[in-house]
Amino acid sequence: MKTGKLVYISIPERLQDRFSGHNGFAFNPAIPLPVELPSDNLTGSPVDSTADCTESGCQNCSQFNTSGLSEEMILAGILLDLAENPDGEHSAYYRNLITAHKPKLAAELQEAAVIKSKNGDYITALEIFRLLEGLLEQNPALLLNRALVLEKAAARENNEAAYREAETAYEKALAAPAQETLLNAGIFYEKRGEYSKAEECLAAYLGAEEEEDKPDAMQARELLNEIRNNSLDDEAFKEALALIRKNDAERSVLKAREFLERQPGAGKGWFVLGWGLRLLSRWKDGAACFEKAVELGCSNAETCNELAICYMETGNWENARKELEKALRLDPENIKIISNMGILAMKQGNKEKAAAFFRTVLELDPEDPIAQLYRQCCI
Repeated sequence: MKTGKLVYISIPERLQDRFSGHNGFAFNPAIPLPVELPSDNLTGSPVDSTADCTESGCQNCSQFNTSGLSEEMILAGILLDLAENPDGEHSAYYRNLITAHKPKLAAELQEAAVIKSKNGDYITALEIFRLLEGLLEQNPALLLNRALVLEKAAARENNEAAYREAETAYEKALAAPAQETLLNAGIFYEKRGEYSKAEECLAAYLGAEEEEDKPDAMQARELLNEIRNNSLDDEAFKEALALIRKNDAERSVLKAREFLERQPGAGKGWFVLGWGLRLLSRWKDGAACFEKAVELGCSNAETCNELAICYMETGNWENARKELEKALRLDPENIKIISNMGILAMKQGNKEKAAAFFRTVLELDPEDPIAQLYRQCCI
């Protein structure tokens, strides 16, 4: 979402009355208001005599004509100012102006961000949340929604940097956590293998949850029991997971085996071992570990995808297709899974079908390098 330069002006009298008196708000003409000056909307006309820029010698303001100034432009400028400078000299005044003049604006923007997120437009959703953060400051629901969008974006991109950004957002949300924040943060940390953090969040959520038979509470209890019963906070397991994320497959395999000697029923332990063996191109051994993980209940999209890769590399294309279809049902927008569907189609000689999968990936992420590379091979 491109923005122009902010200019600070004393707005014309024709607009001052529109902001005064709403819900008891007292308009102060001495406080300049920010207005966004789009780069494609410079008129070349002199500044209206009623508008004075607070920036001495500002060249952009000399091109700004206030005859077309509207309430919407002022409100947009205030939102942008608050996002960029939430603790500014006049921030409290700006928040009060918006809250009094447009009391439903924050709710409308949050709804718009959620809709954008559901439609997969994470960039726009996050930009809206950025504007809202300046307006609402430390609002728990807002901070959680932003973390959830970043988590979805990271899952789609399968990018470690994006996951770290999502984790930072959850840490910010947990500074003043609501029940829903504790639950979602616990689930996020569990997926990421941060089991100590997951246990802390889930235990706190269940400790304050009064309705024990709620689906959310049952899910939290199930995850917490899995962490505790399978010793997923075991140092060998945590080290195996950390090593595999650094692509140190050989050492990860050793640590995973050490952990499984003590906890042979831990599905996630078999998953990490399979992951390491797959990186070492030990396809059949990797497949056996992923199959064991599924047998022990670790049958999420990631496990199905990893198992499919091992099947593909051993020529077991039918089982690879079945596992990828399972994975896609569990995580329909996962770029990694869709790309693997395309690679499988290529291996089977179906270039047209493969190209369709890669087009889908590029619709979700136009910069995806794997889809860009393989799509060329289908032409």
